[in-house]
Amino acid sequence: MPFTKKQREYLDHANHRWNIKQGATRSGKTYLDYFVIPKRIRNVIDKDGLTVILGNTKGTLQRNIIEPLQNMYGTNLVTDIKSDNTAYLFGQKCYCLGADKVTRVNQIRGASIKYCYGDEVATWNREVFTMLKSRLDKSYSCFDGTLNPEYPTHWIKEFIDSDADIYCQSYCIDDNPTLDPAFVENLKKEYAGTVYYDRYILGKWKRAEGAIYIKFADNPSSFIASVDREHISRIEIGVDFGGNGSGHAFVATAKYASGKRHVLISRKHMKSDFPHGIDANLLSDLFLKFVSDVVEKYGKPSNAYYDNAETVLGQSIKNACEKEFPYLHVRPAVKKKINDRIEYTVQLMGAGLFFITEDCETLSKALQDAVYNSKSLEEERLDDGSTDIDTLDAFEYSIERDFSGTHYHRVIGGI
Repeated sequence: MPFTKKQREYLDHANHRWNIKQGATRSGKTYLDYFVIPKRIRNVIDKDGLTVILGNTKGTLQRNIIEPLQNMYGTNLVTDIKSDNTAYLFGQKCYCLGADKVTRVNQIRGASIKYCYGDEVATWNREVFTMLKSRLDKSYSCFDGTLNPEYPTHWIKEFIDSDADIYCQSYCIDDNPTLDPAFVENLKKEYAGTVYYDRYILGKWKRAEGAIYIKFADNPSSFIASVDREHISRIEIGVDFGGNGSGHAFVATAKYASGKRHVLISRKHMKSDFPHGIDANLLSDLFLKFVSDVVEKYGKPSNAYYDNAETVLGQSIKNACEKEFPYLHVRPAVKKKINDRIEYTVQLMGAGLFFITEDCETLSKALQDAVYNSKSLEEERLDDGSTDIDTLDAFEYSIERDFSGTHYHRVIGGI
């Protein structure tokens, strides 16, 4: 496949200490690096220093970088990442590490780095990047990295705008003429009217503000639909245990092979509604009643995922379900990053793959009321008691295992 105009520009001008491609998803940023990485590694193979590849997690590195390289060059030149977090790439031992937590890069702390490739840099822990800056200490040391823009006050944006020796290239999705026009059109529809359109389509650094689920908030009734019981692949339940001033939320979601997600029932039980509060026994009874309603109306659920910060309450409902609903597997939620959960939900809505029933009053209100925290310099959902975060969390626990990593960017197909 011939290089695009933007890719050729990078090959001609990316000869700085820091070489960064920022911008839209699927715009050709990472594809070019499947040619850049072997060239960089071979150029310094006989020089002192480590070769390092960093990404959000080791798993995303294997999927985003290692496997595509293997498909192009074979497993003799590109091995899998071993248990010691190393792989051999083009005759060079490379350290392949997740950069989401500073503890994950302890293997290279204090070492000189001659070449580093960075995947999804905006998702890294800031301390990892700070450490990396001091490790690229050879005259020939250099870095290639890619990222999708986030909010304008993000720490990596501050670095890009500094006077360091940086070559930075920006991409929009239309910079990649090799994409199927239908794919581009669908992706634009999925993100239309949201901050993700500016970031992942136009490649801009854009602050999220105001309502989060704009499309839903503008017309919530358009998302109400009857349930196609016959073609449900599975039903999964999310459970969030509220704090002192809130309540416990249950949300059941049906999933289809088409990628559609249909929320069946949402319930919230406020502690203030019960004279003596809600103890573990009462909570279990309330949950059993919820499961019973799901079974009666839509069929047997497969899994229930509870807030893993409350193991005692989680074990309580697990024990209760083992007696009443032995087929229901109750386990802790993963609790992926909130902004990743938000993006997935927004994309489902944009793709026409998200629906609710009329029995989801609590979730409907929670989605309409959800807003970003205008007082935060970082990007976060407002959680000050004025909106129903408990129900949003419960819903997200019911779907968060449907996507992996960050910046997945397509929701159509698969369950």
